[in-house]
Amino acid sequence: MTKILDILKRIFTLKDLRNKLIFTALILLIFRVLAHIPLPGIDTAGLQSFFQNNQILGMLDLFSGGSVSRFSIVMLGVGPYITASIIISLLTVAVPALEELQKEGEYGKQKINQYTRYLSIPLAFIESFGLIRLLESQGVIKTAGILELSLLIITATAGTTFLMWLGELISERGIGNGLSMIISIGIVAGVPAQIASTAQVVDQKILVSIEMIAAFIVMIAFIVFVNEAEKRIPVSYARRMRSQSTIGTIDSYLPIKANAAGVIPIIFATSVLVLPGVVAQYLQNAKSESIKSFASGISTFLSNEILYGLLFFVLVFAFTFFYTSIIFQPKNIAENLQKQGGFIPGIRPGVQTSEYLSSVIYKITFAGAFFLSLIAVFPFILQNVTGIRTLAIGGTGILIIVSVTLELVSQIKAQLVMRSYDDISS
Repeated sequence: MTKILDILKRIFTLKDLRNKLIFTALILLIFRVLAHIPLPGIDTAGLQSFFQNNQILGMLDLFSGGSVSRFSIVMLGVGPYITASIIISLLTVAVPALEELQKEGEYGKQKINQYTRYLSIPLAFIESFGLIRLLESQGVIKTAGILELSLLIITATAGTTFLMWLGELISERGIGNGLSMIISIGIVAGVPAQIASTAQVVDQKILVSIEMIAAFIVMIAFIVFVNEAEKRIPVSYARRMRSQSTIGTIDSYLPIKANAAGVIPIIFATSVLVLPGVVAQYLQNAKSESIKSFASGISTFLSNEILYGLLFFVLVFAFTFFYTSIIFQPKNIAENLQKQGGFIPGIRPGVQTSEYLSSVIYKITFAGAFFLSLIAVFPFILQNVTGIRTLAIGGTGILIIVSVTLELVSQIKAQLVMRSYDDISS
């Protein structure tokens, strides 16, 4: 306890680090204020009820921190940016020019981020239009005409663009990943209301309460363990003198995390599942009977918890392999090791190193994919075991919150170590 207090004291003693934390907190506060500013022309009670009774849109509302159910000016959250990231990631694999750009280091990363931001704007227009039309078809909101509809769409798009800017401000001037922080603080903001609703349901059911608390504690411990777990592949670098004569080696290692993909596959899978559900909800009021029947079939399929859970499990599993294959490319890693004079003991440089890394990454990714998929369906398991459906945060929300918290703590530690080094140097 004394050590923790000393660390906190040091954090607030360092002016630069203290300013970063205060700046980040202020930006997140601005986001939460915006999330409570509603757009005009809504039936608040009807809107809240509609989202509570809709599993798919309820998950969308969870990621927005309740912004969607309040129909706020930032109701889309950073959803369009996430969708744009998925599209750009797919195009990076399919389009050679983007694949080459990705290999150009920091410059390529900045250009791809720029394309992602550009794509987010038209996607925000489309998503806001679809959501507004869906809520109109359900009689939850009313728009007078084209002018009012256009105003709502432009405002929602501007809100998303503003959130992207706030996220970049946190990444550049604050501490932590800005967009991840916005998503996580939105999830955290919805926890008190969910706990209150759950407390009413489990009132006088002490055993159920204990089971839920125990399940969440075990899940958090499991998430922290897997997030921090990594396999260290030994790597040796030839040590050379100016005469180019080798006098020994420098031993190091290549870390490969068990959960290298983070929460990205779950967010990808959620986005893929939300889209057909929203479209199906909208098409259920179509004039064509065949379209209505098709939309009704999709809604029925997605409302089946077992089928929905299995599909969610499979999508998360598949996206984990896909995303890991983008961020970890064994051939490139093997080439870089060879250029730097590095080698894995017992493995020949080049093709054999690439094949060895592919085998290791495949095994670790399989375990990581299973872990993420299990986390994704944790809410369904918990709901069926306890019979309580009010606590929707589940494993996905916990994973995001824990991952962002661990990343934040890691960055704070790095800042403290850097300041300690600067103090010693001076």
